[in-house]
Amino acid sequence: MYPGTFDPFTNGHNDLVRRACRIFDHVVVSIAANPNKTPLFPLEERVDLARRVLADVPNVEVTGYSGLTVDFAKQHGLNVIVRGLRAVSDFEFEFQLATMSRHLNGDVETVFLTPTEQFNFISSTLIREIASLGGNVREFVDPVVADALKSRFPL
Repeated sequence: MYPGTFDPFTNGHNDLVRRACRIFDHVVVSIAANPNKTPLFPLEERVDLARRVLADVPNVEVTGYSGLTVDFAKQHGLNVIVRGLRAVSDFEFEFQLATMSRHLNGDVETVFLTPTEQFNFISSTLIREIASLGGNVREFVDPVVADALKSRFPL
């Protein structure tokens, strides 16, 4: 499973999913409701956007969830969590997350993938900020996501 908030789903996320699909027979993109964050897009729309971006990938499934990631993994028979590392600064948090996940459910392993170099600097936070200030995000997200962002931040 590749879990995250995906608010919004970026080209970096897209890259990691497609690469994970070459490694694993089936990848579940699990979009978290995450009550600790206030997302720009509601869960249902984030799921819909990711499904539309990944519609051409036969071995991917996109679903929303709430609760602990490891509980979702266990309920769905998933034993690998894929996480992305853009920079060294991501490592400490991701390492803590992986260690806690293993402590909560020793049957689930975490695998780290690094994005293709052209996507290293892309984050959902930056995309939301650029879009909110009227900037062009089309080179960082799929056109369906760019259109959804434009509808949220019309000029």
